[in-house]
Amino acid sequence: MKNLTSPTSNEYAEFYAGYVGRATARGDVLAALPKQIEEIRLALGNLSNEQALFRDAPKEWSIKEVIGHINDVERIFSYRLLCISRNDQTPLPGFEQNDYVRESTFNLYPIKDLVQEFEYLRRANILAIDNMKEEATLYRSTASGYPVSARALIYMLIGHVDHHLTSLHEKYLPNV
Repeated sequence: MKNLTSPTSNEYAEFYAGYVGRATARGDVLAALPKQIEEIRLALGNLSNEQALFRDAPKEWSIKEVIGHINDVERIFSYRLLCISRNDQTPLPGFEQNDYVRESTFNLYPIKDLVQEFEYLRRANILAIDNMKEEATLYRSTASGYPVSARALIYMLIGHVDHHLTSLHEKYLPNV
Protein backbone atom coordinates (compact mmCIF):
# COMPACT_ATOMS: atom_id res chain seq x y z
CA MET A 1 0.00 0.00 0.00
CA LYS A 2 1.42 3.37 -0.99
CA ASN A 3 -0.98 5.90 0.44
CA LEU A 4 -3.79 5.93 2.95
CA THR A 5 -6.28 8.77 3.13
CA SER A 6 -7.97 9.80 6.34
CA PRO A 7 -11.19 8.00 7.26
CA THR A 8 -14.42 9.93 7.27
CA SER A 9 -16.27 10.46 10.53
CA ASN A 10 -18.84 7.77 9.66
CA GLU A 11 -16.09 5.12 9.64
CA TYR A 12 -15.56 5.09 13.41
CA ALA A 13 -17.31 5.82 16.68
CA GLU A 14 -17.14 9.41 17.93
CA PHE A 15 -15.08 8.39 20.98
CA TYR A 16 -12.25 7.44 18.61
CA ALA A 17 -12.18 10.87 16.95
CA GLY A 18 -9.27 11.97 19.13
CA TYR A 19 -7.15 9.02 18.02
CA VAL A 20 -8.01 9.58 14.36
CA GLY A 21 -7.23 13.28 14.75
CA ARG A 22 -3.84 12.55 16.31
CA ALA A 23 -2.94 10.16 13.50
CA THR A 24 -4.12 12.61 10.85
CA ALA A 25 -1.96 15.35 12.40
CA ARG A 26 1.12 13.16 11.90
CA GLY A 27 0.70 13.35 8.12
CA ASP A 28 1.88 10.14 6.50
CA VAL A 29 0.32 7.49 8.74
CA LEU A 30 2.12 4.64 7.01
CA ALA A 31 5.44 6.28 7.91
CA ALA A 32 4.21 6.92 11.46
CA LEU A 33 3.67 3.20 12.13
CA PRO A 34 7.40 2.30 12.32
CA LYS A 35 8.36 5.69 13.80
CA GLN A 36 6.30 4.90 16.88
CA ILE A 37 8.50 1.88 17.62
CA GLU A 38 11.48 4.20 18.04
CA GLU A 39 9.39 6.74 19.97
CA ILE A 40 8.40 4.06 22.51
CA ARG A 41 11.99 2.81 22.71
CA LEU A 42 13.36 6.33 23.26
CA ALA A 43 10.74 7.18 25.88
CA LEU A 44 10.86 3.96 27.90
CA GLY A 45 13.80 1.81 26.83
CA ASN A 46 16.28 3.20 29.36
CA LEU A 47 14.02 3.10 32.40
CA SER A 48 14.85 0.73 35.19
CA ASN A 49 12.19 -1.73 36.31
CA GLU A 50 11.81 0.30 39.50
CA GLN A 51 11.33 3.56 37.57
CA ALA A 52 8.77 1.87 35.31
CA LEU A 53 6.59 1.15 38.37
CA PHE A 54 6.00 4.90 38.78
CA ARG A 55 2.36 6.05 38.86
CA ASP A 56 1.43 9.70 38.42
CA ALA A 57 -1.34 9.26 41.02
CA PRO A 58 -2.21 6.42 43.46
CA LYS A 59 -5.09 4.95 41.42
CA GLU A 60 -3.49 5.49 38.01
CA TRP A 61 -1.65 2.85 35.99
CA SER A 62 2.09 2.43 36.35
CA ILE A 63 4.34 3.05 33.35
CA LYS A 64 4.57 -0.73 32.89
CA GLU A 65 0.78 -0.97 32.95
CA VAL A 66 0.49 1.82 30.37
CA ILE A 67 2.82 0.03 27.94
CA GLY A 68 1.09 -3.29 28.70
CA HIS A 69 -2.23 -1.61 27.90
CA ILE A 70 -0.77 -0.24 24.65
CA ASN A 71 0.25 -3.79 23.76
CA ASP A 72 -3.19 -5.18 24.59
CA VAL A 73 -4.88 -2.58 22.40
CA GLU A 74 -2.37 -3.16 19.59
CA ARG A 75 -3.46 -6.82 19.64
CA ILE A 76 -7.17 -6.06 19.83
CA PHE A 77 -7.14 -3.41 17.11
CA SER A 78 -4.98 -5.65 14.90
CA TYR A 79 -7.45 -8.53 15.27
CA ARG A 80 -10.26 -6.18 14.35
CA LEU A 81 -8.19 -4.96 11.39
CA LEU A 82 -7.57 -8.54 10.23
CA CYS A 83 -11.25 -9.45 10.39
CA ILE A 84 -12.52 -6.31 8.72
CA SER A 85 -9.84 -6.25 6.01
CA ARG A 86 -10.93 -9.79 5.10
CA ASN A 87 -14.49 -8.46 4.74
CA ASP A 88 -15.71 -10.46 7.72
CA GLN A 89 -19.03 -8.97 8.80
CA THR A 90 -19.12 -10.71 12.18
CA PRO A 91 -19.68 -8.10 14.91
CA LEU A 92 -16.55 -7.80 17.05
CA PRO A 93 -16.81 -7.48 20.83
CA GLY A 94 -15.65 -4.61 22.96
CA PHE A 95 -13.34 -4.92 25.96
CA GLU A 96 -12.95 -3.21 29.31
CA GLN A 97 -9.44 -1.80 29.45
CA ASN A 98 -9.36 -1.39 33.22
CA ASP A 99 -10.30 -5.05 33.70
CA TYR A 100 -7.56 -6.11 31.29
CA VAL A 101 -4.93 -4.12 33.17
CA ARG A 102 -6.21 -5.25 36.58
CA GLU A 103 -6.05 -8.92 35.52
CA SER A 104 -2.57 -8.56 34.03
CA THR A 105 0.82 -9.01 35.64
CA PHE A 106 2.44 -6.15 33.72
CA ASN A 107 4.21 -4.84 36.83
CA LEU A 108 6.12 -8.13 37.03
CA TYR A 109 7.39 -7.88 33.43
CA PRO A 110 10.80 -6.37 32.76
CA ILE A 111 10.18 -3.00 31.09
CA LYS A 112 12.51 -4.02 28.25
CA ASP A 113 10.23 -7.00 27.49
CA LEU A 114 7.16 -4.76 27.32
CA VAL A 115 8.95 -2.37 24.95
CA GLN A 116 10.17 -5.26 22.80
CA GLU A 117 6.68 -6.79 22.75
CA PHE A 118 5.32 -3.54 21.34
CA GLU A 119 7.97 -3.60 18.63
CA TYR A 120 7.08 -7.16 17.60
CA LEU A 121 3.35 -6.46 17.59
CA ARG A 122 3.76 -3.29 15.58
CA ARG A 123 6.16 -4.87 13.07
CA ALA A 124 3.61 -7.65 12.47
CA ASN A 125 0.94 -5.00 11.90
CA ILE A 126 3.17 -3.08 9.51
CA LEU A 127 3.68 -6.21 7.41
CA ALA A 128 -0.06 -6.92 7.37
CA ILE A 129 -0.93 -3.34 6.42
CA ASP A 130 1.81 -3.11 3.77
CA ASN A 131 0.43 -6.23 2.08
CA MET A 132 -3.25 -5.34 2.40
CA LYS A 133 -5.29 -4.68 -0.72
CA GLU A 134 -6.04 -0.97 -0.89
CA GLU A 135 -9.75 -1.69 -1.36
CA ALA A 136 -9.72 -3.71 1.87
CA THR A 137 -8.99 -0.54 3.84
CA LEU A 138 -12.49 0.61 2.96
CA TYR A 139 -14.24 -2.51 4.21
CA ARG A 140 -16.44 -1.97 7.24
CA SER A 141 -17.98 -3.98 10.03
CA THR A 142 -18.81 -3.29 13.68
CA ALA A 143 -16.71 -3.38 16.83
CA SER A 144 -18.04 -2.62 20.30
CA GLY A 145 -21.43 -2.10 18.64
CA TYR A 146 -20.22 0.73 16.37
CA PRO A 147 -19.32 0.83 12.69
CA VAL A 148 -15.61 0.87 11.90
CA SER A 149 -13.53 0.61 8.74
CA ALA A 150 -10.17 -1.07 8.32
CA ARG A 151 -8.62 2.27 7.43
CA ALA A 152 -10.01 3.88 10.60
CA LEU A 153 -8.42 1.09 12.63
CA ILE A 154 -5.01 1.86 11.13
CA TYR A 155 -5.44 5.48 12.17
CA MET A 156 -6.65 4.38 15.60
CA LEU A 157 -3.53 2.23 16.12
CA ILE A 158 -1.37 5.31 15.65
CA GLY A 159 -3.60 7.69 17.59
CA HIS A 160 -3.85 5.35 20.57
CA VAL A 161 -0.09 5.08 20.93
CA ASP A 162 0.30 8.82 20.41
CA HIS A 163 -2.29 9.52 23.12
CA HIS A 164 -0.43 7.41 25.68
CA LEU A 165 3.03 8.66 24.68
CA THR A 166 1.81 12.21 25.22
CA SER A 167 0.49 11.26 28.65
CA LEU A 168 3.75 9.53 29.54
CA HIS A 169 5.81 12.56 28.47
CA GLU A 170 3.55 15.05 30.29
CA LYS A 171 2.60 13.23 33.50
CA TYR A 172 4.99 10.35 34.12
CA LEU A 173 8.47 10.76 32.71
CA PRO A 174 9.19 14.23 34.16
CA ASN A 175 8.68 12.71 37.63
CA VAL A 176 10.75 9.54 37.21
